[in-house]
Amino acid sequence: METLGHILNGFSVCLQPINLWYTFVGVLIGTIVGILPGIGPSASIALLIPMTFGMDPTSGLIMMAGIYYGTKYGGSATAILIRTPGEASSVMTTLDGYEMARNGRAGAALAVAAIGSFLAGTIGVVALTLFALPLSSLALKFGPAEYFCLMFFALTSVAALAGKSPAKGLLSTVLGLMIATIGIDLQSGQQRFTAGIPELQDGIGFIVVVVGMFALAEVFRGLEHMVRGTAPKPMRITGKLWLTRAEWRRSVGPIWRGGVLGFIVGVLPGAGGTIASLMSYAVEKKLSKHPEEFGKGAIEGVAGPEAANNSDTAGAMVPLLTLGVPGGGATAVILGAFMMHGLQPGPLLFQSRPDLVWGLIDSMYIGNIMLLVLNLPLIGLFVRLLYIPSGILYPLIVAISVIGTYAINASMVELYLVLFFGVLGYLFEKVQIPVAPLVLSLVLAGIMEQSFRQALTLSDGNLSTFVSSPISAILMSMTVIAVVTPFAMRMVKRLKERGN
Repeated sequence: METLGHILNGFSVCLQPINLWYTFVGVLIGTIVGILPGIGPSASIALLIPMTFGMDPTSGLIMMAGIYYGTKYGGSATAILIRTPGEASSVMTTLDGYEMARNGRAGAALAVAAIGSFLAGTIGVVALTLFALPLSSLALKFGPAEYFCLMFFALTSVAALAGKSPAKGLLSTVLGLMIATIGIDLQSGQQRFTAGIPELQDGIGFIVVVVGMFALAEVFRGLEHMVRGTAPKPMRITGKLWLTRAEWRRSVGPIWRGGVLGFIVGVLPGAGGTIASLMSYAVEKKLSKHPEEFGKGAIEGVAGPEAANNSDTAGAMVPLLTLGVPGGGATAVILGAFMMHGLQPGPLLFQSRPDLVWGLIDSMYIGNIMLLVLNLPLIGLFVRLLYIPSGILYPLIVAISVIGTYAINASMVELYLVLFFGVLGYLFEKVQIPVAPLVLSLVLAGIMEQSFRQALTLSDGNLSTFVSSPISAILMSMTVIAVVTPFAMRMVKRLKERGN
């Protein structure tokens, strides 16, 4: 009853006109930021922190949280329409979302992304409301060894994206891990594979790789068709801009599963929406009766990852609010905003400022409704992008890519790298090497390497530390199962064919 009283009090706070306004401003900025590749929620929140000086802390934090989960909505639009993920966590959406657009179902893809985001975001906020304090104790049990096992399991799940050739998927994964080693070694302080180029000391940014291998590679393929005279006609929309009954039935399960999975992954500091969407995609592909449709326009491949991606944001607020531990870059900036206002997140904050904590949590309910109302009417506008002639669309994609990349560090070297990865992505398509494993291994590699080295340091180099705790042992067992299952299924299939 005490919790219920806090929840009701939180709604009385977030429903104040000024806080409703800041909720709307936050989700609107978040949607715009999500559409533009390269800016990201962390940079957006950091830029707006000075604006909150003199503001009520509750209003300022509500606006920043709105930007955080609002970016998840916006990132799906460009991923579906022009194969350019606005956020790292939208990479999985490009695999089937863009194919749905090519099949004339862009409206359905955008609709299921918006609805899935809303439902899963609501699931995440409900779970945050009910389980924030109990789940914080689980997050404390994850040490470096457990985090390495989690990342290792997530990396093996990339095998689900390898298509018909596991060898090509493995090659793509290894290349991603190699690219991730470029830069300064955080433990020794030594440069690694920078070739003496100062701009590479911070490593190769994720946005550089994603924009090159997805957006520019798509432009190069389009230019090739134009030169050969085989350019496809502008993609047309078939049917309604809404889900059919069959599409809705196929989406319900992935949305609920993605919502639960995304929240659980979000609770773990450092995991993030990219891992949540990756794991959701792998789960849906394994559970599907038609796994061969994935990568060719399966609506489950949009519904599940988008749901997990959005539910993750509520999960990430659990360690931030209950332990004062940020789960990623965006929540780290929000933590800085808390401290700027003289607040220290943690269990004591629930007692000292329940109005702020529960007002912030309840504002996420309102923000999700605002995002749904804001995004659904825009579907008809977004799909009009597909009618733009190639001669206009391709320069537009290049302009968005260049501006988004250059805005991060104002580096010409990064623009050259975008061009390089664009050519590499084009060549990958030619030889049928999947791009997703490279991109996702690049995301996971940094946390994975640091956790591995920290775990070995703490255990004096004893490898048994990776199976010594129940959590790490379970995760390693799941990793083995994830690796063995595809080969076992192939052997069973061959034996059945021989029997027939």
